[in-house]
Amino acid sequence: MNTIKKLASLVILTVVSAVASAEIKMSPLFTDNMVMQQKSDAPVWGTAEPKAKVTVKTSWNKASYSATADEAGKWMVKVSTPKAGGPYSISITEQGTEPITIKNVLIGEVWICSGQSNMQMPVKGNWAKVTNCDEEVANAKYPKMRLISVERLTSSKPEDNFTTYGNGWMECSPENVAEFSATAYFFGREIHKKRGVPVGLIHTSWGGTTIEAWMSKEALAGVKDLGSQAEFVSGWPATREERRAKSQGAVDAWNRLSNTFDDAFVQFSDFSEEKFDDSRWDNMKLPGNLERVYSGFDGHVLVRRTVDIPAAWAGKEIKMHIGGVDDKDFTYFNGTQIGGEQGWNKARVYTIAGNLVKEGKTTVAIRIMDKSGNGGISGNDQSFYLEGPDGSKVSLAGNWKSKKDADYSSMPARPVNMYNEPYWSTVLYNSMIAPLVPYTIKGAIWYQGCSNEDRAYQYQDLMRLLIADWRDKWGYDFPFYITQLANYTKRQTQPTESTWAELREAQLMAARTVSNTGMAVTIDIGEAYDIHPRNKQEVGRRLALQALNKTYGMQVACSGPVYESYEIDGNVIRLKFSSVAGGLVVKGDKLEGFTIAGADHKFHWADAKIVGNCIEVSCKDVPKPLAVRYAWANNPLGNLFNTAGLPASPFRTDSWQGITISKTSRY
Repeated sequence: MNTIKKLASLVILTVVSAVASAEIKMSPLFTDNMVMQQKSDAPVWGTAEPKAKVTVKTSWNKASYSATADEAGKWMVKVSTPKAGGPYSISITEQGTEPITIKNVLIGEVWICSGQSNMQMPVKGNWAKVTNCDEEVANAKYPKMRLISVERLTSSKPEDNFTTYGNGWMECSPENVAEFSATAYFFGREIHKKRGVPVGLIHTSWGGTTIEAWMSKEALAGVKDLGSQAEFVSGWPATREERRAKSQGAVDAWNRLSNTFDDAFVQFSDFSEEKFDDSRWDNMKLPGNLERVYSGFDGHVLVRRTVDIPAAWAGKEIKMHIGGVDDKDFTYFNGTQIGGEQGWNKARVYTIAGNLVKEGKTTVAIRIMDKSGNGGISGNDQSFYLEGPDGSKVSLAGNWKSKKDADYSSMPARPVNMYNEPYWSTVLYNSMIAPLVPYTIKGAIWYQGCSNEDRAYQYQDLMRLLIADWRDKWGYDFPFYITQLANYTKRQTQPTESTWAELREAQLMAARTVSNTGMAVTIDIGEAYDIHPRNKQEVGRRLALQALNKTYGMQVACSGPVYESYEIDGNVIRLKFSSVAGGLVVKGDKLEGFTIAGADHKFHWADAKIVGNCIEVSCKDVPKPLAVRYAWANNPLGNLFNTAGLPASPFRTDSWQGITISKTSRY
């Protein structure tokens, strides 16, 4: 009997010991293979039994650090890290338990890598891949580079922990680099090679997301509209399932009401007929965003245009390719409805019966129903066309006549659809940034902006606020390096307004006005028909040049020419630049991409020539010039570089002087 009692007691003691030991839980940042920032007082934290004493021991200095868990079981110590090296180990013990040991720890440089899809884009994933991806993956043998990726989740309130892809920190190898952020990897590889130290990369990004999703409630408190949105988000239910359940019924009811509203107007289709008079209508370029012409409007917009049908198509079945329509469309061909679908991400292809197809002038018309936010026709010029029976095409891209019709403002406000969570203020900061604080980092790199393109003027403030917000949370002014948007969409061959150019300007202004920042210009390595440039090697290298020069003090050129000032000399505007390295150079026969305007603010293509470290710009059609722009388009001309081979950032002088600026974007 005594033997049985002793065995029972032993079992109980073993179970109690196991439970006690299991109470120690580390932040997901603390796993085998981790990298800690060198020469710092680095926080180490986790949870344990409330009021329990926790001791952390490090193998590099044999030191012990102790803390007492608070009422919630949270504890933190700061450990002193040496210069770069390793591997080392860390042991964590709760009083009276066996220690947890973290192995293969390196000391080096730690960088956070964040943004939207161009930061998320993998080296070789199932949705995107970089140039020479197979070779890059095969050669990714850098055991002293370590990678960790934060899983894409949302939260209504700041979280203490996060979920990782894989098992936390991983050694960089061909087996695990393929799905890792390409921009982050190539940036880290350059730092690792040039500095000869271990590098740790914390990848936390989500495609398609806005900058405000990555900012805290406190940072957004005073921002128009976004402050109230952040406050609203903080009141959401705790779990994703609860949030969706709460919103779905209200969204369904509103959709039924809006469909009834729509049905009352769709019967009016006379605007689609050839004889209809649209001479007093507005002008709109499509594909494009309705908000560019009708800022803040939610409702129906009627659009129409005339095209020429080739004689060979007459009497034969053809197709109409529209791209995507946000949110819903009714589409007409010479007064007859040929289709209509709902869903912003559905490409429309409508069949047009042969009896409707006549040679010569033909009217194409669309009723676009935009229920909230941005609306319009998405895609590019190549996705918007009529297709003949032989595969030939007639483009629909370009100027359309447009007119506002039914206005949704008479309806109740649309309830929040919580299936779109990643795009709301604070939700990604709460779940994918807050849990990383206060892990000691060297700095951050950032690749985002496309999803804020229609709010470039606001973006200037938001970019500054995000940098200040993160630095405030970490408690020090770490380096922050921005990737400027690359060239994208069909090449523009005439002077034009551009929301992408305005967003690039906002990024440039943030980099120039916030201390300890920099920007990698990528205006020369984008792709016209892919928003995700494949040359991420150069993106990462240019970001690394910023860090190598400004953070690590290496004597390397890190920027292309940057516009500084101008002076007007008769019919010439003389531009001065910094960051010219050994001088200004042109790639090609002559400088391209410069436009010039006078008091009428109408821009003309200009002649430009390099004179020392200046550029002189003029145009025979502008005898009294006042402003110059360079590479001012979504996908602009532009071939100004410095001798280091780095491109000049797009710019305009009329954002520095007292000329009225044309605001394509809205704030």
